[in-house]
Amino acid sequence: MSGQARIGLAGQPRWFGTLFVVDLWERFSFYGMLAILYLYLVSDRDDGGLAMTEADAAALSGLYLALVFMAALPGGWLADRLFGARRATLYGGLLITAGHVLLAVPSAGWLYPGLGLVIAGSGLVKPGMAAMIGRLYQNSPERREAAFSLFYMSVQVSALLAPLVTGFLGETVHWHLGFGAAALGMVIGVVCYVAGRSHFGDVGVRPERPLAGGELRRVLRRAGWAVGLSALAVVVAAATGTLSLQRVLMAVGLMVLAVPVLYYRALLRAPVVGRAERVRLRAMAWMLAASSVFWLLFAQGPALLNLFARDEVDRTVGAFEVPASWFQSVQPLFLLLLSPLAAVLWVRLGRRAGAPAKFSAGLLLGGAAFVVMAAAASAAVRGPVSPLWLVAAYLLLVCGELAVAPIGLSLAAEVAPPGYTGRMIGMFWLSAAVGAAAGGRLAQLAGVVPDAVYYLLLAALALLAGTALAVASGPLRGRLLSRTGAAASAPPTSVR
Repeated sequence: MSGQARIGLAGQPRWFGTLFVVDLWERFSFYGMLAILYLYLVSDRDDGGLAMTEADAAALSGLYLALVFMAALPGGWLADRLFGARRATLYGGLLITAGHVLLAVPSAGWLYPGLGLVIAGSGLVKPGMAAMIGRLYQNSPERREAAFSLFYMSVQVSALLAPLVTGFLGETVHWHLGFGAAALGMVIGVVCYVAGRSHFGDVGVRPERPLAGGELRRVLRRAGWAVGLSALAVVVAAATGTLSLQRVLMAVGLMVLAVPVLYYRALLRAPVVGRAERVRLRAMAWMLAASSVFWLLFAQGPALLNLFARDEVDRTVGAFEVPASWFQSVQPLFLLLLSPLAAVLWVRLGRRAGAPAKFSAGLLLGGAAFVVMAAAASAAVRGPVSPLWLVAAYLLLVCGELAVAPIGLSLAAEVAPPGYTGRMIGMFWLSAAVGAAAGGRLAQLAGVVPDAVYYLLLAALALLAGTALAVASGPLRGRLLSRTGAAASAPPTSVR
């Protein structure tokens, strides 16, 4: 990187400070919209909502979250091969802005186009920004984990404030006004990004592995076939009267489950991937599966836990009724408070605790969160319960998230073959997509079994997965370090 002096933001280079501000506003728009989306979908039409069934709304919310994560895979490819991380982030920000503007239009007809633009833009922003940050400590995984933890903390400021703003506007004034606040936040983020472009130096200015001659034409031809066949299927289904929300959600859900398997097989067979790297990638597949289980738990928050807050929690404070969506600010509040502690902990633990052990701890904490929710649901049978039940569950989920999300991002950057950093980071978010999609479909069980039983099923899944990962953590860690165990212990490269 070109000579750029450090500045005051945690001793990071100037472009890190710019990305901090940009992601602050991008996360504001994302979490602000997510906090009210499910409630908007299930609200009565008289209240300005779409009056969807709880099952359909949960499936749609889960798949939206899944596609936001899944879009990081093609977005990472575009960043690695075509745009470079810097331009990918800019284009993504513009698409997200356009999507939120459409969602702010007071008409149900703009819902799906708006969500589609937000999904496409998020797919470019996530891997683009993470790839630039990942260059800070290329040969020091512990310091890189700490850097990702600090960045993870920084974005929680907006995630904390966004539900308070959009939730109040959406629930008490008009849903589309809440979406409009998210749009304004993204506009500010794009402006800050453009204004701070002089701080980036040469970070992310070029693709890591530019497309060779003819490759772009082949990619465009295949993409055209895929889009054309998908459009034809939609037209045929609409013409025959078989097009329905449930069928569309099922088709997209199957795609979300199939894509990571197919992509990972192709990655393992890539000519640039050597034998030792394949060992690491196969081990990483188990880590991605564990990550999916955790994100399955996470996907319950904006949907069923939001509904639990609305219907089962005593939200009255004096004469004021706290909006249900405000509980979505509890998670980022805890993340903001605990991320610095996590960053210090990872550095102090050093190599005594590897990524598999940290993932295991995250899953066990997530399982404990839903044990708490099962107890809360049992207590709610007798009437509204204290909000402290939800607060305790979110605290445990946050502790688990800090052991999975920043560690997973760091690990993806570490195991990536040369020229595949953006796509490996995209694969990590794709594992989150699988979990979110599965969580959205699984949420339909809540209408069949008692809430307490449903939460206990989630807890059992997470606790079993966490225990299995703990048992296998030794061999997994050895395979993940099989190629660069010596190099990883080298001192960090100088960053200016």
